[in-house]
Amino acid sequence: MTSLPSSHPFDALTPDVILDAVEQQGWQTSGHFLALNSYENRVYQIGIEEGTPIIAKFYRPGRWSDLQILEEHSFTAELVNQELPVVPPLQDASGQTLFRHGDFRFSLFPRRGGHAPPLDDDNCLESMGRWLARFHNVGAVRSFSTRPALTIESFGHQSVSFLSEHFVPKDLLPAWQSISRDLLAMVEDRFASGRSIGMLRTHGDCHPGNVLWRDEAPHFIDLDDARMAPALQDLWMLLSGEREQQQQQVGAILDGYNEFRDFDTAELRLIEPLRTLRMLQFSAWIGQRWDDPAFPRAFPWFNSPRYWGEFILDLRMQMSALQEPALIY
Repeated sequence: MTSLPSSHPFDALTPDVILDAVEQQGWQTSGHFLALNSYENRVYQIGIEEGTPIIAKFYRPGRWSDLQILEEHSFTAELVNQELPVVPPLQDASGQTLFRHGDFRFSLFPRRGGHAPPLDDDNCLESMGRWLARFHNVGAVRSFSTRPALTIESFGHQSVSFLSEHFVPKDLLPAWQSISRDLLAMVEDRFASGRSIGMLRTHGDCHPGNVLWRDEAPHFIDLDDARMAPALQDLWMLLSGEREQQQQQVGAILDGYNEFRDFDTAELRLIEPLRTLRMLQFSAWIGQRWDDPAFPRAFPWFNSPRYWGEFILDLRMQMSALQEPALIY
């Protein structure tokens, strides 16, 4: 089992550093700031003298290159130009959106309000479908050149290998490796069966926590995980509940989606494969960030035998889900 380190680069991100970085860009801060719920990066609401607070996002060192961050910003600008409800980074006088202060890179954003989307309402789901179709119309114009794609290798096999080497208890390793091997074989078979699936630029992490609902419409935030992926990647995380409920939700989302873009129904066979890959990648993500003190505090159960025993059981249940017929539309 992996032990905790003594320090992390984010330890140097003190209140003085945060406020100095924002003031470096010409903003007169009030001295007040509030840490927002973010683990991958560090995100703060910054008070501005005689003005509306802004959001400062400090990027995790070593995760994305400057070019990859700027490609995300460029994609966001394309979406804004097509009147899509996303939150773009603020530009300085020369049009720059990525700044540096000491060892940290950061961007600034306008503060936007909203609440979680009411996904139990079919009207909300149809609206989500319409906006995501327009989002994907922009995403399909060109491909990312520097940002990665969602693949079985990166989300699946690499995650399993990392966790096997660093976190899975030795006594559970045979069961873990057996179930993960069988699951990934099923995922590969599902991807390979039927028509080939196209890839486009997606939000990449379009779960309800990254959607603010305001004025009867969604506002998409945090494109930090934007990547090449099937269109379904931005839809399936909106589903919840039992199979019958998810079937109804798929219908509502695609009713809206097809008003602006034809959805390839062959992608529906990938709902459970994509869920499987996310389960594996999410655990690997926690493990890869275990040297950041924020992660053991937020996920104290992760580095325990009980978690891995329960996770293996969850993966066995996921194998059953993969054997079910795909949802239809």
